[in-house]
Amino acid sequence: MFSQIGETIFEHEVVAKTSDFNMGLEVEMHRADSQGRISSDPTPAGISLNSPWVTKDFTETMTEVVTPAASNSLDAIHYLYSIQNALRAALAPGEVLWPLSMPPAFADANKIELAQTTPEKHAYLERVLENMGRVNKGLPCGAHISLSIDDHVIDIIWEQNSGRFASKAALKNHLYLLLAQGFVRYRWVLTYLFGASPVAEAGFFDPEDDQPTGPIRCLRQSHYGFDMRFKGDYSTIQNYVERIEAGVANGEIIDEAQFHGAIRLKTSGDLTDMEKNGVSYIELRMLDLDPTSTTGVKLDTLRLLRIMASYFIMTPGMQTKDVSVTIQRANEINEEVATENPTTHSQYEIAGKNFLNRLFQFANQIQLGPEYLETLETMMDRFDNPANTISGQLVAHIENGSLLPYMTKRAAHYQDGALMAMRTFNGFADMETPLSAEDLKNNLFRGSYEPSGLVE
Repeated sequence: MFSQIGETIFEHEVVAKTSDFNMGLEVEMHRADSQGRISSDPTPAGISLNSPWVTKDFTETMTEVVTPAASNSLDAIHYLYSIQNALRAALAPGEVLWPLSMPPAFADANKIELAQTTPEKHAYLERVLENMGRVNKGLPCGAHISLSIDDHVIDIIWEQNSGRFASKAALKNHLYLLLAQGFVRYRWVLTYLFGASPVAEAGFFDPEDDQPTGPIRCLRQSHYGFDMRFKGDYSTIQNYVERIEAGVANGEIIDEAQFHGAIRLKTSGDLTDMEKNGVSYIELRMLDLDPTSTTGVKLDTLRLLRIMASYFIMTPGMQTKDVSVTIQRANEINEEVATENPTTHSQYEIAGKNFLNRLFQFANQIQLGPEYLETLETMMDRFDNPANTISGQLVAHIENGSLLPYMTKRAAHYQDGALMAMRTFNGFADMETPLSAEDLKNNLFRGSYEPSGLVE
């Protein structure tokens, strides 16, 4: 099962490292009122323009919480939970964070304000809106997961395989390309398991819009949802860069940041230097918010992503000549899965279970531990029982085509919990200079939780 690189990792007993990638989380949520409508309250002081941890995204009501890069998923979740508590504590009375990816209800899209930030950023958002065509396409929110391979793992692979690669940057590019290709290839599995946008609320669709006639698994990851018309090329690093550059040149996208693909490759320098400098991390952008969790993403989800990431770098990948066709087909399958009825068995159920079974064999082989095996059992059950998927659960709460009654209760429940939290940090609004990651850790936890460490 292992590739040559996988054998190196396994033989040098660094499997635990590969299953515990460094991780950072970015979670977007709209501010809403207690009736489930997009909030009309002004932005709270706790959302600072110069804070790297709590900020605004596309519109004035779209908040974004960003965690520092942590050395394990549990730490990342604790950072996310604590920062979100601070944000919730700063909201106006009656205001909540909307726990669904699809936005709260609104009457007039033209009255939705783009984020008021710096003049330069606001001008940029206006250009993005002009390119996008309608503000609606930029409203769906999500959870973005940044993964980087532990430096110790890369060093060991380099020591044993340096003859295969021109430089360490070339090795990193190879590993991150394996991750990107693997996650795009099996994105549809994640859409099935974690899709959580079966319906849209009033205002998102106009009457003349192409729209589903009933609940589907995942509006956001389908052609109905987020603006993902521009497709990336993951066959090589050079092709990835050139595809984005061509998209900017011909006006398909404004710049690299408007590339909303399921996977982004990130480097420490300019995009044009990615091949030379090496990829630094990847950003997974295919996850809906999980409304069954106060944070919008669960630890089980992060564990599955880690198993998948380990599997992709330790087992043989695709040949370059097969990548484009395979990923094109994977995108087609994702659309089919996203638009299925959430309560029915997927037409790709057997393929999904076969993939999870392969992950189960892999996890046993490298002895990841019972918590990972339990995660895989939970995901297998979702293929056996579609009603146990997130969208399958949500369908039971739809009333007259809407989730507003149920979601307003969930949002209020999460808000009440945050306001009951002791030692909530409320200093974002008063910081003259942005908090460093170390200062953030000290202010957030104050001895109540001790993260293992931060990644530089």
